[in-house]
Amino acid sequence: MDIPVTGFVVHSDGEDPRHAHRLYITSWDGRPVHVHPFSGATSYNDGHLHYYAGMTEPAPSNPRHVHGYYAVTSFNDGHTHTIRGVTGPAIPLPGRGHYHYFEGYTTVNGMRPHAHAYKGNTGNEV
Repeated sequence: MDIPVTGFVVHSDGEDPRHAHRLYITSWDGRPVHVHPFSGATSYNDGHLHYYAGMTEPAPSNPRHVHGYYAVTSFNDGHTHTIRGVTGPAIPLPGRGHYHYFEGYTTVNGMRPHAHAYKGNTGNEV
């Protein structure tokens, strides 16, 4: 089954050593897509915490959708962690828009290997 997708590719200035282009999807199966900002702090473990921020992956605008997310934490105590997961379903906001709940555990890292818990809500859709 083919699903029509529209979008565009932007050439970056080479700041990201992993890839030189960014793909922006603007519609999926005829429906506009959107993203959400997210940010927060991890739990305090092994004498420190980490901060994270990012944008969710695009998703179609429909009532029961979810978003994937990914971010690398701040560099604290000589290391970073990765967070990755899928949000919960859309939670309507009064008036207009919605947000999503997310939670999980970071990857294990550090001189004394450990992970951190994290949880929060995304911002409103963009």
